[in-house]
Amino acid sequence: MSYRCRMSSSTESTGVLLLQLGTPDSPRTRDVRRYLRQFLSDPRVLDMPAPARSLLLNAVILPFRPRRSAEAYRMIWTDEGSPLAIHTSRLRDEVQKRLGPDYIVEFGMRYQRPSIESAVEALDSAGVERIVILPLFPQYASAAGGSAAAEALRIVADRWNVPDVTTLGAFFDDPGFLDSVAMVAGPLIDDFAPDHVVFSYHGLPVSQVRKSEPPSFTCAATDEPCPAITTSNRYCYRAQCYATTTGLAGRLGLDGSMYTTTFQSRLAGQKWIRPYTDGELPKLYDRGVRRLAVLTPSFTADCLETIEEIGIRGREQWTHLGGTDFLLVPCVNSEAVWAEAVATMVSLA
Repeated sequence: MSYRCRMSSSTESTGVLLLQLGTPDSPRTRDVRRYLRQFLSDPRVLDMPAPARSLLLNAVILPFRPRRSAEAYRMIWTDEGSPLAIHTSRLRDEVQKRLGPDYIVEFGMRYQRPSIESAVEALDSAGVERIVILPLFPQYASAAGGSAAAEALRIVADRWNVPDVTTLGAFFDDPGFLDSVAMVAGPLIDDFAPDHVVFSYHGLPVSQVRKSEPPSFTCAATDEPCPAITTSNRYCYRAQCYATTTGLAGRLGLDGSMYTTTFQSRLAGQKWIRPYTDGELPKLYDRGVRRLAVLTPSFTADCLETIEEIGIRGREQWTHLGGTDFLLVPCVNSEAVWAEAVATMVSLA
C-alpha cells in the first residue's frame, strides 16, 4: 500500500520581505553608537582587511561620530520614531492591502530593528510557501542592497524548511519606480518653478564601484556622466544612477541644461564617486541659479541623508551662498503610486 501527501493550493501563500538599511533605536548617543558599530562592521560597507576595519572603527569613528550623528538624528526624530522606520512600516501596510490575503508582507532592517530575522520568523510562522525578497534600493550597491539581500538569504537558508526564494534586483529603470518619483516630484517642481534641479544620490567609494564595473570603464573617479547601461556595466552603481536621472528628467520634462547628477554622504579617507553634491552647489550659484530643487532618487524613504543632510545642511549651504529658494522633494515613502509599483514588482516575480 502506498500513501501520498498532498497540500491544497488554496492554503499556499507568498511571503514578501521588504528590506531597508537600518536606523538606531533612538537618537541617544549610545543607541546611535550601537547602530554604527553594526553598520560599519559589515565588510561590504568598509571593504578592507578586518584588522584595518577594526582599527578605523574603534580608534577613529566610534570615539567621535556617534555623538555628532545623534545630534543629527535628534533633528529629524518624530514622536512616532525614526522617519525611515515609519515610512517603511506604512509602505508594508499599503503593499499588503494591494496584494491581498494570498500574500504576507513584512519588512526588516539590515542593521538594528525590526531585524530581518524577526521578519523571516514572522513569515515562517505564517506558513508561507515562497518568499519574494525586495531590497528597497533602486540602484545596486554591494554595501546596501547586496548586503541586505545576502543577509536575508543567509537567514532564510538557516530555516529547517527552506522555502522557495526569489530575490528582486535593482529597479533603477523600472517604469513603476520612475513614474512614482515623477508623480510625487512633478507637481512640486511645477509649483516651485526652479532655475535648476539636482538629482543627489548616495555616494560610494570609487574602489567599490570599480569592483562592479569592467576594467574598460574608467568613469568612476571622474565628473563625467557614465555611459548607458549594457551587459558589461549592468552592476555599476554610478551608471545606474545616471540612468535613473535620464528616466526621471524625461518624465519631468527637463532638458539637459536644467539638471545635474551629484553624489552625497561621503566619508573622509577614500576617493568617492563624483561630482559631489556640496561641491556642485557653489558652481550652480556662480552660474546664476537661485531657485534650486533637489531630488534624492537613491532613497525610497526619507531618512537622515535626505531630511538632515540635504533638507537642513544642504539648505543652509544654499542660503549661505546667497540662494533665494530651496526645495527638497520628498521620497516616494508610502505614497499610493509607489505602493502600487512595489505590489506590481512582487506580483510579477
